Amino acid sequence: MILEGLRRAFEMLLSFDPQVWGPVRVSLEVSCVATLLAAVAAIPLGVVIGLSRFAGRRIIVSVLNTMLALPTVLVGLLVYGLISRSGPLGAWDILYTPTAMIIGQTILAMPMICAFTVASVERSDPRIRLSMLSLGAGRIKASVAVALENRAALAAALAAGFGRVFSEVGVAMMLGGNIRGYTRNITTGIAFETGKGEFALGVALGTVLLVVALAVNFAVGYWNYRGGRRQ
Repeated sequence: MILEGLRRAFEMLLSFDPQVWGPVRVSLEVSCVATLLAAVAAIPLGVVIGLSRFAGRRIIVSVLNTMLALPTVLVGLLVYGLISRSGPLGAWDILYTPTAMIIGQTILAMPMICAFTVASVERSDPRIRLSMLSLGAGRIKASVAVALENRAALAAALAAGFGRVFSEVGVAMMLGGNIRGYTRNITTGIAFETGKGEFALGVALGTVLLVVALAVNFAVGYWNYRGGRRQ
């Protein structure tokens, strides 16, 4: 059964079956937008936390590290309560849409990207920021210089954030509703089709998920390698 399922899976991939590539498109669109939105908020916040020293900083860092293991179903439940018809944001009418999935996945990715950013900035050479400040640069420019110096680590943080949301199923299922051709993505498609006994389709979707994850990590590794050689 396994070999037959694998054979059919590759046939579906090579024939560009919409049952396979439709969920792939949804996964890529939603996860890329969510990762970008999370990065816009998490990277500056992580740089500030990493460079600053203030009361309660250790508590904030501990909370961020704890949120790395935040269950996806919990995030889905919280966002569901906000945007459902009886929730405070029910008037937006975005439940069971890609927008709802993006909101949930953005919340899911932010702690990971922020925590990785804090860790990389903490380990950076403090002389970079001090040199920028002594040359007359403002705090913002000095912080940007530190972030650019740690761009390899930040790229790894983005890859980790993307991997976190690209492979999750709880948020996508609870907020997207697994609507075929609209909100069904790779992970919800695997769960649904395998439950129906469509082993081949589940394998095909799983294969694409692994290939995309491998491609993202390979791209980040290659970019870091090229960056290291230029230095």
